[in-house]
Amino acid sequence: MISAKQVLQENVRLLRTKASKQAIIGTIIALVTVVVATILSAYFSNHYELTLPGIIHAQSTNPVLWLLDTTPFVFGFWGQYTSTIIAYEAGAMVMDQTSDLRTQTVALENRISHESTHDKLTDLPNRVLFVDRLDQALQQAHNEEKPLGVLFLDLDGFKEINDSLGHHSGDRVLKSAASRIRNAVNESVTVARLGGDEFGLIMPRLKKEIDILATVKAIRKALEAPYTLEGISLSLVASIGATIYPVHGRDADTLIQRAEVAMYVAKKDRSGYTLYSPEQDKNSPHRLVLLGELRQAIQRQELTLEYQPIVNARDHSVHGLEALVRWQHERHGLLQPDEFIPLAERSGFIHEITNWVLRHALEDAAAWHQKGMALPVSVNVTAANLLDPEFANTVAALLASFKLPERALTLEMTETTLLNDQERAYETITRLSSLGVRTSIDDFGTGYSSLAYLRKLPVSNIKIDRSFVADLTRDEGGEVLINAIIQLAHALHLHVTAEGVENEHVAERLPLLGCDAMQGYGIGRPMPASEVPAWYAGRQVSDESNPPPQTR
Repeated sequence: MISAKQVLQENVRLLRTKASKQAIIGTIIALVTVVVATILSAYFSNHYELTLPGIIHAQSTNPVLWLLDTTPFVFGFWGQYTSTIIAYEAGAMVMDQTSDLRTQTVALENRISHESTHDKLTDLPNRVLFVDRLDQALQQAHNEEKPLGVLFLDLDGFKEINDSLGHHSGDRVLKSAASRIRNAVNESVTVARLGGDEFGLIMPRLKKEIDILATVKAIRKALEAPYTLEGISLSLVASIGATIYPVHGRDADTLIQRAEVAMYVAKKDRSGYTLYSPEQDKNSPHRLVLLGELRQAIQRQELTLEYQPIVNARDHSVHGLEALVRWQHERHGLLQPDEFIPLAERSGFIHEITNWVLRHALEDAAAWHQKGMALPVSVNVTAANLLDPEFANTVAALLASFKLPERALTLEMTETTLLNDQERAYETITRLSSLGVRTSIDDFGTGYSSLAYLRKLPVSNIKIDRSFVADLTRDEGGEVLINAIIQLAHALHLHVTAEGVENEHVAERLPLLGCDAMQGYGIGRPMPASEVPAWYAGRQVSDESNPPPQTR
């Protein structure tokens, strides 16, 4: 209960503070009122005469004026008190709103931080957080001198679920699989989604390999329970590879990469689980070194392009050039694409390399265009590029930046590239086609050769694989097969290029079979961009280097 003394002290404190605007205005109004009332009272009391003695007499004898004389103090106190209360309430409101904003900001920061380190679909840690936790676990394992296990898991047959039932159903299976994996292991094990249908696990304080075997058995058992989607009962199995610190590596990248190698061995052998051994990857040291150096290759300007001619099969006029990336390594010399592109795909660095190749190939093409050489360039792309929703926009932006027409670029992809995710790959290819960029199926005949996808895809060209072209010189069966491929392609309004043309006999035979273009060492070897103008001198670009746009 607040006492009267405390109320009085608080009021005195208010009066001692600096006068507020409301207090000053109230006091002035009250003073004016007192003066006017006194003058009027004296005027009417003194028979309508206004004198100083009359004013003094009115003030000293009129009780109403006495009461009115107190109003300046009352109004002054009221204004000061009111303004203080208003200021207090406003301050409290600001503090409340500031507190709410601070709470919302903290919540937003926490959500952003969580999303940057966790997979949106499964809410498991992503690759970034997985590597960070593995680094911490390795440090702890080193300090405690205890082994640690790393597992790399891939769902077998998941692609067929995506292709058959769609991505929405595939996502439901992934969420369920992630939950089952998490529930199958103890709380000390970190489970992360590394991408697609790949998961990683960290097993700290490992006692012996049998602990890994028990965990693998529990995971596989949990995953094998039927999934019901769209009224269909499905079953999943997993291929799992494992590594143990410090036996198989002492850093996160090495342990993850070798666990992945072991997983691919388990998938190939259909064993379900494999512990890494050096025999599984005889080139591990060399490949691991290359993987570590690959990210610096662009900054060090170690990548380079060579261009192999593609000529018209009938008159050998220039049809275009294929850009082939090379890595001029300071110790290993000139490395071919098959030595580092697979590493780039597995490490996720393929996007940077593809963008580098596109930029430099178009830059060279623009330089040739300025010299009067309208030479189209072909660039190879991977599944990762086609699954990137921004890839088509990147290509369009690069063409615009170098002021090149869309027909100056052809993107080549293998049949196996299309297998990874047909729907998304089709979307990207269709988008590229709508922009006017040509696409070509490379190594045709060695992968998923299907009339269905050829009929659906808006591609403009197929390249017959060199293995079929080589058979042209061996037996009649090779010629029959190539002729069938060419007739099929032409029926679908596709341009046909034969790669791997190594001798004059093949070069003479292909146009008789209806082949449109040729490429190979017998036509021209890959050359640096600086040598292209001299090679091109005196040759006339084929009219077919600008074939009519695809109409279907």
